Amino acid sequence: MTPRRAREGSGLWVTFEGGDGSGKTTQAGLLQQWLQASGRSVVRTREPGGTDVGRLVRDIVLHHRGDIAPRAEALLYAADRAHHIATVVRPALERGDVVIQDRYLDSSVAYQGAGRVLDPAEIRELSLWATAGALPDLTVLLDLDPHSARARLDADDKPFDRLEAERGEFHERVRAAFLELAAAEPDRFLVLEAARPVDELAAAVRARVESLLDAQGAVGPNA
Repeated sequence: MTPRRAREGSGLWVTFEGGDGSGKTTQAGLLQQWLQASGRSVVRTREPGGTDVGRLVRDIVLHHRGDIAPRAEALLYAADRAHHIATVVRPALERGDVVIQDRYLDSSVAYQGAGRVLDPAEIRELSLWATAGALPDLTVLLDLDPHSARARLDADDKPFDRLEAERGEFHERVRAAFLELAAAEPDRFLVLEAARPVDELAAAVRARVESLLDAQGAVGPNA
């Protein structure tokens, strides 16, 4: 299937990717605050878990006690994604909203493809089929080495989910896969070193988002 941007009208779709502990939630929140302060309508969402159905899927794939076959896990993520894009993301973009999303198909390619040692191309094609080929306008990849990421997770003092609890080798494969995806699509990806100060990262994200809004004729405040 040929990938295509999902945006229709004046909406903008931004996804955040990276390993667990890379700071996606923090940066997504800062971007949301900045956009809302400029008067933009923002939809903040995530995968899995951006819908009622997605929350059920999230509980299975992240908190189920016991094994889930890798292919079954990939299909669960794809099912959540199909419903999420159809019922949340596309309607928001058609309204002209900015969608800020924590994880999308790149996470499946990295975690189920490289992490679970399935075929990354097949995992990507599965998600593209599930979403009718939808791709974001911008994907921000927060790159952090797994050792530093684990230290951040340990500091949070919260139980690990099924993916966070995987061994270091798993997370090394995931990181390498994310960087390969970014290298293959440099126009879509903004790669940032997640160890940089939070404010510096936020400014870099704002600058890229502002340039995309400017290109649509929707000029926001200075970054």
